[in-house]
Amino acid sequence: MYHFRRALCYPRGVIDACFSRRSFLSLAAASAWPAPGGGDWRHYGGDPGASRYSPLSRIRRDNVSRLKLAWTHSSGDAMQRPATTIECTPIAVGGTLFLTTPRLMIQAVDGASGKPLWSFNPLERSRRAPGVNRGVTWFEDGKDRRVFAGIQDKLYCLNPKTGELIKHFGDNGVVDLTQNFDRDMAGLEFRTTSPPVVFEDTVIVGGGGGEGPRPQGPGHIRGYDAYTGKRKWIFHTIPHPGEFGYDTWPRDSWQRNGAANNWAGMSLDPRRGWVFVSTGSASFDFWGGDRKGNNLFSDCVLAIDARTGKRQWHFQTVHHDVWDYDLPAQPALVTCRQGGRLRDAVAQVTKTAMLFLLDRDTGKPLLPVEERPVPHESEIPDEQLSPTQPFAVKPPPFSRQIVNEDLVTDISPEARAFAMKRFKELEGGVPFPPPSRRGTIFSPGTLGGALWGGCSFDPSSGLLFVNSSELPSIITIVDAKPGDGFRFSHTGYEKFVDHEGYPGTRPPWGHVTAIDLATGDFAWREVLGEYPALVARGLKKTGSYQLGGTIATAGGLIFVAATADEKIRALDSSSGKVLWEHGLPAGGYATPCTYEAGGKQYVVIACGGGNRQRTKSGDVYAAFSLG
Repeated sequence: MYHFRRALCYPRGVIDACFSRRSFLSLAAASAWPAPGGGDWRHYGGDPGASRYSPLSRIRRDNVSRLKLAWTHSSGDAMQRPATTIECTPIAVGGTLFLTTPRLMIQAVDGASGKPLWSFNPLERSRRAPGVNRGVTWFEDGKDRRVFAGIQDKLYCLNPKTGELIKHFGDNGVVDLTQNFDRDMAGLEFRTTSPPVVFEDTVIVGGGGGEGPRPQGPGHIRGYDAYTGKRKWIFHTIPHPGEFGYDTWPRDSWQRNGAANNWAGMSLDPRRGWVFVSTGSASFDFWGGDRKGNNLFSDCVLAIDARTGKRQWHFQTVHHDVWDYDLPAQPALVTCRQGGRLRDAVAQVTKTAMLFLLDRDTGKPLLPVEERPVPHESEIPDEQLSPTQPFAVKPPPFSRQIVNEDLVTDISPEARAFAMKRFKELEGGVPFPPPSRRGTIFSPGTLGGALWGGCSFDPSSGLLFVNSSELPSIITIVDAKPGDGFRFSHTGYEKFVDHEGYPGTRPPWGHVTAIDLATGDFAWREVLGEYPALVARGLKKTGSYQLGGTIATAGGLIFVAATADEKIRALDSSSGKVLWEHGLPAGGYATPCTYEAGGKQYVVIACGGGNRQRTKSGDVYAAFSLG
């Protein structure tokens, strides 16, 4: 399950504006770049290690009730059909925000006013559907400053003052990520959705093919020269002959199988010089008859030398995944008390609602993990499931891992009758059930548990915060059509829901949980979110499906949006009590950021709506500060 090498140590760390112009317009190209301060949010996860913690404390428990809308910024490119969304967490550097929009423009806005500074449209001549993007990456070396963005299958390098491409990087400012892949990518899918990571002069990029029943590209991790765009190294997530893990696949998988991708993002330990990568399942994600074995390095936490691309250790969270149980979030690098002393750790939240806390030097679990027997007899030809799977003994699961008749929804007689009928048609209901032709139900489903919002960590309390969902999935295996490239397919990513589309299990359907990393116990757990239509019927505190994550601050607060009721909330980090909430122009299906600009602390959330919540799409970033 884990293997390791060597080590070291880690420190801690209202104006509406609209764009519809092509390419970019610069409003402040001649101005000097402001000196960065301690109030920045320079990384997608707040800091290189993705703890999503801010030391800012102007906004505190005792004054958060005075938080007001300060400004909004509209990018002007939302679509209702097909519905767009925003999953981006902006970065904030020296009072300027850098962000992406529903149709994947890259923009800079003034952090104190929301005033637009420039806009760059990388897809101006593209015919592809936009997809999603979770943000951009800042680079500076004392002389040079750049913004890197991975959009679809390209890596862009921009001047942060003007939004113009830096022409001497790659091919006129762009690197084609389908090239230099150590595999012929013709006809194979590739995309990158999360920001790259920069260490010294190396830009590290994830991404890969999807996981559906069709030919997909692999999810290899690559390092590029930050100045020239030339590839420096590659780590094969589907190992090539002679590489560690090659024997966990059929002999030709490196030429044939896909995915094992990093779509969720990466984190960085600058002192060790290691990048920490979370990977997804291999394709096809619900049948593995053509990829017999445990399939390293799918579903793994990986520690990789950022200078060379060499593996330091790995920990696999699911063996031979046939449930789409990708690791959904970048690993969080935390320092916590374990065994009476402070330990550098890696905290990985999962779709299976388990938290794996690993030693940062070795990948060994710091909280107990067991290999437990699971059902492994499959009716699908050639499928060979793993007889065991790793289970975190502590902490307990933060979402339900089983579905039975007692857990079928009871919000109305009609809902229960509809959901019970469907439940009785299905197999499964236990952890890691074999997919079937009849239909198999499993919980948490393909959308978590935890998802790409990940977790946040308060170093002063040792508490880790994770918001999570309760939405079981149903997978039904069918014979593939001729020419599909696979022997088997499925009937779609079906959810276990009632006649109105609400989850088919009893509420609550969404939580935020505080976990004490010293003990692995829950410190507190609260329901998060509501459905307005159910509230109107008197059904409150049902919780809702979550899209987006939490951030923690030195003011004793957690900020989170993510819910179907289109609100952002501030919670007391010591208890989970809601201290403030505010409606949003569209659902905040992203993770907030917080920063200082002009002597004030701001909290900003992307209000992109749409996505899987069946709410209207939006194109607004909303900023809040003390009134």
